[in-house]
Amino acid sequence: LVSESALSIQSSEKVTSISLPVTPPYHTLEFLLDVLCHIPSCPARMESERLTNGQISHRTRSRTRFNSGMTVIDQKVSVDCPWSIYSTLVSLTFHVPFKVKHSLLSAGQRKFIQVCLQNVSDTNFRLTNQTLTENQHTPSLELLSLNTKSHSLVFRQQCVFSVWELRWSGVCPVSLHCEFSAAFAPADAPDAALKPYRYDFTLERVSTLLSVCADIRPAEGEQDCRTGALCRLEVCLTRLSEPSDSDEEYSDTDGLRTTRLLYEVIDNNSNWAVCGKSSGVVSMPVAAMATHKVHMEVMPLFAGHLPFPSIRVFKYLPHHSSPVIPPDTDSCVENDSLSLEEQAETASLRSRGSVQSLGSGESAQPRGPMPKRQAFGAGQVFNGTQGQQVLVLPAADHHLMEVNVT
Repeated sequence: LVSESALSIQSSEKVTSISLPVTPPYHTLEFLLDVLCHIPSCPARMESERLTNGQISHRTRSRTRFNSGMTVIDQKVSVDCPWSIYSTLVSLTFHVPFKVKHSLLSAGQRKFIQVCLQNVSDTNFRLTNQTLTENQHTPSLELLSLNTKSHSLVFRQQCVFSVWELRWSGVCPVSLHCEFSAAFAPADAPDAALKPYRYDFTLERVSTLLSVCADIRPAEGEQDCRTGALCRLEVCLTRLSEPSDSDEEYSDTDGLRTTRLLYEVIDNNSNWAVCGKSSGVVSMPVAAMATHKVHMEVMPLFAGHLPFPSIRVFKYLPHHSSPVIPPDTDSCVENDSLSLEEQAETASLRSRGSVQSLGSGESAQPRGPMPKRQAFGAGQVFNGTQGQQVLVLPAADHHLMEVNVT
């Protein structure tokens, strides 16, 4: 067994040459090698490359262990000796201890970037020097760290969140290419054992385009909202900034540049009953601080501090348009969302058409392409109703209760 000092090691990008010391005949030479895997900034795809002997081998194959969520990287190393024409393939398995995801948070026009690092291994790590940089080095851009600790102890299966506020002067950048970096080591290891970790990601359509606000008021003549009584819901859509040409489709009417938006008011928690039409299409001018208000009636079904119904806004795409990002399978707009004024007539015509087709045996006429909806990017719509509640009192009880006192 020889030490590292007796070996002559020369490393390049892909090949490491090791010169062995003089060995007597019929002797076995043993030495130890520590192999360090550079953790990729994003999940690597399976690639093929030729080894030093000309054979094709897979390299940097990444997979996930579903029981623990840990990413596993498989690599193969070819060991070639000058006195042999054959190569020895050694399979190496590396376990990436972290799983990272990012998100763009909005508070009006203020933007925050949150990075969540999860320790998916069974080892406790020490995390230091968490930084977030912008790769394009935009001079008018600043990433202000809101993290109070520079050193964190990440236990197994624990998540650590880091937040930076995005500040800029002038026009908000369209896209950002960011890099999250940190140094990690086992919790009981010295500082010399710290290894770098890097995570690259891209944020598209950073600026906030629309702001959604809502207000629920009791009916006229009432002071409070009550269970089973109709209340007035006012939804206010405000355009905060002008979008780029690739964000939405425009139409010019008498010199006024407008765009069409689709809104939906739903309640998945069964706290409210939306009376009348719960969705519709509005046309808004493409100008900063343009406002459009929508009024409808809702009925609270329970008493207490009820959260507001969910209000969602989408891009309204006519059937002849081809969006850049294809919508999901349920992105076709329902009939009640499109026919804003002729919903009942369309429903009756559809019902009569289906009866006629069943009676006459003729096939129904094929329907033309339906308009579609497309979701805005993350952070483009700020919904001020999330987390907002309204007080609902129980309905007035006019029943008589007879009480006998003896």
